[in-house]
Amino acid sequence: MGRRSTTAPGQALILVAAVLAVTAVACGDRHEPGENISNSGIDYGALGGDIDIDGSSTVFPITQAMAEEFSYVANTHVNVGLSGTGGGFEKFCRGDTDMSNASRPIKENEVQACAENGIDDIVEFQVAIDALTVVVNDQNDWATCMTVEQLTNAFRRDGATRWSELDPTWPDAEIIAYYPGADSGTFDYFVEVLEGEREGSTHRSDGTSSEDDNVLARGVEGDKNAVGYFGFAYFQESGDRVKPVAIDGGEGCVEPTFQSALEGAYKPLSRPLFLYTRQSYIASRPEILGFLDFYYAELDAIVEEVGYVTLPADLKQEQEAKFAQHLPR
Repeated sequence: MGRRSTTAPGQALILVAAVLAVTAVACGDRHEPGENISNSGIDYGALGGDIDIDGSSTVFPITQAMAEEFSYVANTHVNVGLSGTGGGFEKFCRGDTDMSNASRPIKENEVQACAENGIDDIVEFQVAIDALTVVVNDQNDWATCMTVEQLTNAFRRDGATRWSELDPTWPDAEIIAYYPGADSGTFDYFVEVLEGEREGSTHRSDGTSSEDDNVLARGVEGDKNAVGYFGFAYFQESGDRVKPVAIDGGEGCVEPTFQSALEGAYKPLSRPLFLYTRQSYIASRPEILGFLDFYYAELDAIVEEVGYVTLPADLKQEQEAKFAQHLPR
């Protein structure tokens, strides 16, 4: 990337290295040092201070790229960690971080945990759309499309253990599952899909879990009978090492693509991605307001380069309206 690191100290180096492979495409030399690019009246060069962000590994590539670009035009140091959506909310609700990346909406118990610490002014920003991608080994020539019922049976506890149990025409071979760790918002979202298809379903735990999506991709790549899932950007990064499975959500098989996610056709695996902060921070901390202003000014370009789906114009405007009243213009 060619710019100073904004990754928070103490994060797992292996995972950082993995996600940096995704963010690298988003770090073109977009701005010159000290360049004032604001159209809102904010002087980025006059901003100082620190911003601490943690949370989703799925959203990390977007926010990390933003932090790198922002450090080029502002004197604000943005530290971006990736402890998972749940871990990020724990830190945010303790007051340890200023913003939180999330690949699912904040839960009611997390809102309550925040409120117990006097954090009752949470603001949610949607930043992109993801197509959670189910992948199989390149030699898998049978599971080209799966119904949501088959997908549920493949990943739920006490579900299918062999491919032939999902479809009798498929091989009588063990299903080898790879999936994100339990702190991941991607994992949480997938559990919701399981529960939506079969009430009371819980996720299997006999496979390989990892917060590092590249570990999951390598695992699927190395086993003909493997199946896994992770965010669309990581599938894009994996190239032809694995192949996607089309999902039949009730209206035929749909591939995970930018267009199918944007249109909502790739269901139920397309999902919104979020960034959270506090209203009081937006109103009283110029570096937070400036970072949000920069974030949305750069959003379309960064999101596309990272490999996610950009927000429709009207939805993006809704997000910008949440901080626009504090801008100097």
